[in-house]
Amino acid sequence: MFTSLASVATLMISTIMMMAGFGLMNFVVPVRSLAEGWSTFTISLTATGYTLGFTISCIVTPIFVRRVGHVRVFSALITLLTVSILSCALVVDWRAWFFFRGIAGFAIAGAYLVIESWLNERVTNENRGALYSVYMVTCLTGSIGGQYVVPLGDPSGYGLFILCGLIFSLALFPTALSTAQSPAPIAQARFDLAKLYRRSPVAFIGSLLAGAVSGTWGSLGGVYSQSIGMSTAQGATLLSVFLAGGAIAQIPIGRISDRIDRRYVMVFCGIFGTISCIGMALFSGFGTVPLYVTGFFVGCVLYPIYALNAAHANDLANPDEYVTISSGVMILYGLGTVSGPLMAGTLMDSIGPQGLIWFLATAFALYAGYAAWRMTRRTEAVADADKADFQAMAIPVLGTDQANAANSAIGDADADPVFQGQAGS
Repeated sequence: MFTSLASVATLMISTIMMMAGFGLMNFVVPVRSLAEGWSTFTISLTATGYTLGFTISCIVTPIFVRRVGHVRVFSALITLLTVSILSCALVVDWRAWFFFRGIAGFAIAGAYLVIESWLNERVTNENRGALYSVYMVTCLTGSIGGQYVVPLGDPSGYGLFILCGLIFSLALFPTALSTAQSPAPIAQARFDLAKLYRRSPVAFIGSLLAGAVSGTWGSLGGVYSQSIGMSTAQGATLLSVFLAGGAIAQIPIGRISDRIDRRYVMVFCGIFGTISCIGMALFSGFGTVPLYVTGFFVGCVLYPIYALNAAHANDLANPDEYVTISSGVMILYGLGTVSGPLMAGTLMDSIGPQGLIWFLATAFALYAGYAAWRMTRRTEAVADADKADFQAMAIPVLGTDQANAANSAIGDADADPVFQGQAGS
């Protein structure tokens, strides 16, 4: 175990620094947007630039990795992250920020792919869970730590943007100077949405809704906290409890879904998320503690439902369809992250900041309702023997599924076709 950790030590150091910059960027950008007087819909438009770039990168980045290798691509992507955040400080205009945020989304998605495909080659079936737990804690620690930097500066100035750029730049050094051997190239994404829908309509629709709730909160959570009068420190805590809830609940939800029909778990998660969101909206005027508690509960299902969708789709897929199916789930999730903030932003402009929470509640209700309806259309459940173990994925990640699909496509003759964050069959 310690030998395996040592082999990825420099990678984990780069990851925690990158995620610290990511956490700082994802909080300071919406807070600054709000300080500029931009409407919530305008802020959501800039957020769609990020999610568009993220989704495109999951398809394009493997091409660059095959041509020049992981280390060079990772260095280029971190440089793009630095350029994107510094450009936001130089040109404060929402139209420019749409482009800059697109660059950031492209870069962070590509960095995830490089890191996770690198990690995949260092794990075995014996240490896979332990190493991915370390990776998940690393991402969570870095992201939360970065968010708590915001109260130490003034988002209306340049300092926090420059600091974020410096953190991203420093993330280059451990990986760039590492003597560890680079992994094999990432396979190109292949997706067939029609095949995914035929295999699992509930995973098809569920992936869109999972992307909508995750992308909406990730893009507008900071705006929500500021709009209801929270300080930056309180807002950072609210975002952190969402992440903590998702990290803690993943494994219990996954283990339960390994033992019963995953669609029952989907229905439960949807209902639980709806009730938690309603509670969050109703208790928002009773101080920060009720918000933290209800926010934690929302986070418990907000992030893991993506893994449930991918797990159910792969349970129903043939072994030669894993890459195609998982890539389709990733693309649909990305489309959800693009559309969700736009709809929620419009609702927030119409009825106020609580519009974000009511949007999340509606999406969770649709998630539960559609899964329940599909159970009446396809009554047979996947046999337990056809399920692989559910494994935790880092929070918040869009790229995990594609990275592991790529790992399976590369082919390890001794490895099981396991997808981090979901199960293959």
